[in-house]
Amino acid sequence: MKFFKEYGEYMLQIQDQKKLPGVDFKNLKKMLKQCRSVINVCDGSFFPSLMKEMCMVVGSFNEHAQKVLDVHLATGFRKYFVWCRDKVQGNPGAVIKEGKDLVGYAIMNAIAMRKILKKYDKIHDSKQGEAFRSQVQSMHMDILQSPWLFELIALDINLRETKGMNNIGNGSELFEGCSLIFKDGKPTISCELCDAVNLEIDLTCSICLDTVFDPVYLTCGHIFCFMCACKSGSVTIVDGLKATHPTAKCPLCREAGVYHGSLHLEELNILLGRSCPEYWEKRLKTERVERLREAKEHWESQSRAFLGI
Repeated sequence: MKFFKEYGEYMLQIQDQKKLPGVDFKNLKKMLKQCRSVINVCDGSFFPSLMKEMCMVVGSFNEHAQKVLDVHLATGFRKYFVWCRDKVQGNPGAVIKEGKDLVGYAIMNAIAMRKILKKYDKIHDSKQGEAFRSQVQSMHMDILQSPWLFELIALDINLRETKGMNNIGNGSELFEGCSLIFKDGKPTISCELCDAVNLEIDLTCSICLDTVFDPVYLTCGHIFCFMCACKSGSVTIVDGLKATHPTAKCPLCREAGVYHGSLHLEELNILLGRSCPEYWEKRLKTERVERLREAKEHWESQSRAFLGI
């Protein structure tokens, strides 16, 4: 009950500032109370309500995280446009504060979902809550699976490693206990978000079995090199992953239709390029040759088709 009260106070505060949605504990607890007397009520109301609320939470988190990352990654004229649009004026402190708020929002809602499902299982003496959580993860609706959370983690490490970070002040980290580590030459991001939530992100491409280069996140939750993903999707780098067939499957989990919603992980790309410069330079030269070859073949085939040869 202590967490439910803490969560309610937290959501009231953040909703006043950012209008972010949350889990309606009061309504869900009311449903659970009815479950004591009406056994089947949860089957038709509790889980659908919780799923709807979690979808709104994840969607809102992704939208706001994308804006924060746009501010940091924008260049040229777009940089000034983004600064004016989001009213941060290129201030690193404002980016960090916004990122911190979103990190807290993600953690609180991840814990909230676990707590309410644990309460469900306790009341019903079942494991349906645990099964529902597994279902949410298989549907990639868990906020801790969001690629935008991965990008915020990479942003945090990138900011800490830049010289300008020293001028921002103490307490400027988005995450505590979060770092890029190498085990037997294989990179992993290990992050302790809080006492109850730990996260590890494997950064080895399952296709080339090397550190992901120009990483891309597929909607199934797996991360590959962009060129490796293009090859597995049977498309050229010129056409890109949007050109894959709708039935194309992830080479690892075999889930279909995962390419069209893919996302380039720009902050992660910056982090890996800074952390292993020798490998990055070697891979950059190799891929530049391959990209030029594919581009040449693509435009030659387009020219032949245009001329009817």
